[in-house]
Amino acid sequence: MTINRPGQPEDLPPAEVLWARWALVAALGATTAAESRPSAHRTGRWIDDEGLHWDDAGCTWWVMSAMGEGRYVLYGEDESSDAKWHEPPVDMLAGGPAWLPWEELRDRLSGNELGCVYWYEDGAWARAPYPEDLRDDGLDCGMGELADRAQALGLLAEHLAPVDGGPDADTLLAEAEAGRLGDVDALLARLRDPDGDEPDPSAVARALARSGLAGEPAAG
Repeated sequence: MTINRPGQPEDLPPAEVLWARWALVAALGATTAAESRPSAHRTGRWIDDEGLHWDDAGCTWWVMSAMGEGRYVLYGEDESSDAKWHEPPVDMLAGGPAWLPWEELRDRLSGNELGCVYWYEDGAWARAPYPEDLRDDGLDCGMGELADRAQALGLLAEHLAPVDGGPDADTLLAEAEAGRLGDVDALLARLRDPDGDEPDPSAVARALARSGLAGEPAAG
């Protein structure tokens, strides 16, 4: 990804790939207890009816939603973003297509909560134009771990117990990126919690189904 410059649409992998990586990592960390909490009280990565989320309960939050017909929207902020503090103000919604969740985005913008907005249609990412002196929009800090496949593999491996003869993290990620996991039961049998707690296979299975990686339609 980028350093010391605003994010560019080409810094992001195809939306389907980004969705697959994010959804797989989020699903493997799902728990029944967390499912019942409202988004405002959740942290980490998760999936719900709105889409995919990432919130570190500190300086960064992000949402990615599937909008149907191969369209996606990615929005959020990281404290590294200069966009919302820029003078004159940056119109982060300039040029946005009609299918964006305008009410949600305008509400976030009015509350000074947005650092950037990217949208995906016809196989390509786009965003509003930025002024030449804008230094950063937070995309790198927010999406860097998922945009970079090696880092995404590291996140995935944290949730998988090593087994002999089973698919490794690279194989599982490749299956997800191709749009469909193979043996979901074998995956569930390999779960481990990075913090040493008991994994929650039922919640993970529900999250995988919601994401579309287990054969069900993706959220949105």
